Amino acid sequence: MENAEKKKSGLATAGMVLGIVGICTSFIPIVNNASFVLGILAAVFGIIGLIKKMPLGKTLSALILGVLAIVITLACQISVSKAIDDAVDEMNEAVNGLSDDLSAMAGEKTDDILENNLDVAFGDFVVIEGDFLDDTELKVILTNKGSETASFTVKIEATNSDGSRITTDNIYADSLKANQSQEFKAFTLVESDKYEALKNATFKVLEVSMY
Repeated sequence: MENAEKKKSGLATAGMVLGIVGICTSFIPIVNNASFVLGILAAVFGIIGLIKKMPLGKTLSALILGVLAIVITLACQISVSKAIDDAVDEMNEAVNGLSDDLSAMAGEKTDDILENNLDVAFGDFVVIEGDFLDDTELKVILTNKGSETASFTVKIEATNSDGSRITTDNIYADSLKANQSQEFKAFTLVESDKYEALKNATFKVLEVSMY
């Protein structure tokens, strides 16, 4: 009879110990997979103890500790899983943002940049005759339409009425502030045989890079 009571008490004690160990390890990622199992065993031992009328204090302790170990383990795993998902989402956003930045720097986002970040206005191509050399220029006004300071490289194409290319030129705007406009001169080095063609040319933005 005494041995039977000891066995009952031992089962309740084992359940209580499993519950304690389960709670203590339930906060540790990966390790708490075992904590979940320990919590289930502790709860089962507690239920068996109640059915077989083992010592009530230890039996209830095993049941309660087992349930707590299960709950805490699940809560921690959900929290860790959410943190990992958030980290992955942030990483994906960072990668996508970097990809967009690289595309903008490579001139692959010209249409988007012209729509959202940069306005380009052309003046007339003029030839200023000099004693020895002529000066040429096309005034170009760049306006940063974005909300942040940015630098731009703009490739300009001059075409004839039939759409054929005459020549191209690049201008660079360094650290243009939001809503700031700046005037530049393009086509300042042009062969004299292209003067007349450029006076009647159509100018358009061929490519824009943003930094």
